[in-house]
Amino acid sequence: MDPAIITLCVLAVAAFLFITELIPLAVTAMAACTALGILGVLPSKQVYAGLSNSTVVLFGGMFVIGAAMFKTGLAEAIGVAVVKKAGTNQVPLMAAIMLVTIVLSSVSSNTGTVACLMPVIIGICQAANISPSKELMPLAIAANVGGTITMIGTPPNVIVTGALSAAGLPTFGFFEFAYIGIPLSIIILVYTLFIGRHFIPDKQAGEMDEEAVKAAAEEAGASGDSAPKSKTKMWISGIILLGVVACMALGLKTLPLHTAAVTGAILCVVTGCLKEKEAYAGIDWVTIFLFAGMLSVATAMEKTGAGKMIANTVVNMMGDNPNPYVLTAVLFLISNVLTQFMSNTASAALLAPIGISIAQSIGADPKPVLMALGIAASMAFATPMATPPNTLVLGPGGFSFNDYVKVGVPMCLISLVASVIIIPIFWPF
Repeated sequence: MDPAIITLCVLAVAAFLFITELIPLAVTAMAACTALGILGVLPSKQVYAGLSNSTVVLFGGMFVIGAAMFKTGLAEAIGVAVVKKAGTNQVPLMAAIMLVTIVLSSVSSNTGTVACLMPVIIGICQAANISPSKELMPLAIAANVGGTITMIGTPPNVIVTGALSAAGLPTFGFFEFAYIGIPLSIIILVYTLFIGRHFIPDKQAGEMDEEAVKAAAEEAGASGDSAPKSKTKMWISGIILLGVVACMALGLKTLPLHTAAVTGAILCVVTGCLKEKEAYAGIDWVTIFLFAGMLSVATAMEKTGAGKMIANTVVNMMGDNPNPYVLTAVLFLISNVLTQFMSNTASAALLAPIGISIAQSIGADPKPVLMALGIAASMAFATPMATPPNTLVLGPGGFSFNDYVKVGVPMCLISLVASVIIIPIFWPF
């Protein structure tokens, strides 16, 4: 059988399993690249080559640094301080919640940020006689959009960067995502404060799934105990984070991104901000293995011509000389809609290699197309299962499925329009 057909069959099975989640996402990704090796599509040396990719190392290091922020209590302390200073007026409190969540989510786990801040916000709302639902939905929205500001803010950013690397194309810089992430964060923040908040239902507080919140916090690295935190370790973890970010911003040739991240992770353990086992636990291994597995699938799609086959089919459906703006908008919509019902990491991993092939087939630069795919996978506000932050606030906010649709669909459309306008300015076709 033609290797391209075999690759497409494996991709189709992987897509089905990603959507249904009959088996874990990471297992699906690793099984896909393993199958391609067994079937002779990929040589043995390339089957698991994704695990040695420098982006995987970068992501692992930043996971550990983010876990140190939660373990030392730094992230929670920053969030609580900002939120409490905002007072008990609904709109200023909402603005403070969204701002601090956007900032924290840009450099650490957005799920962990929500898990740490949610109990505090609920307590403030109850004391001020404000409906928690009015503040919890903005918390989830801010966590989603804040992750788009840096490469490690959200998994889809890493996925699209890795896809470009696997295809031998120029990749995105660590802070390059800020060109679209910061404008989007401002747009969504302003929209929510002046218009979107009117669509958020005023409901009594629902029951908080304490186990889910605790699990999310622990997965991000937050300590489960209520013992006093060491302010010295808080300062150390903050200085390490700032140092790593500064090194990345300077773009030092002797200290590439992944080296800076690993150096920071090592310092977090050496200085006692994290224990060794806590560092391992802070790494999101699902994202690591899903990313690595789908890198190999992307390689197979490129080498066998399977990606080109899909691209030609899509381009032919759009007629002769398809407009790259229209094509980007269509791919944004596909990515965004898929993500409403499946993991945003899986959605980005599935579409990234296809996006590269489509862009190349019409003679466009793949970077703006990939940026749109990645951003679309993060700007999923319309269902409770779209992202972990959305899911976490579901119970405590007393929300229904339709509440997410009413609040989220306009934001998804605003994100689409803003992305199609802004992305080509910084990454021309």
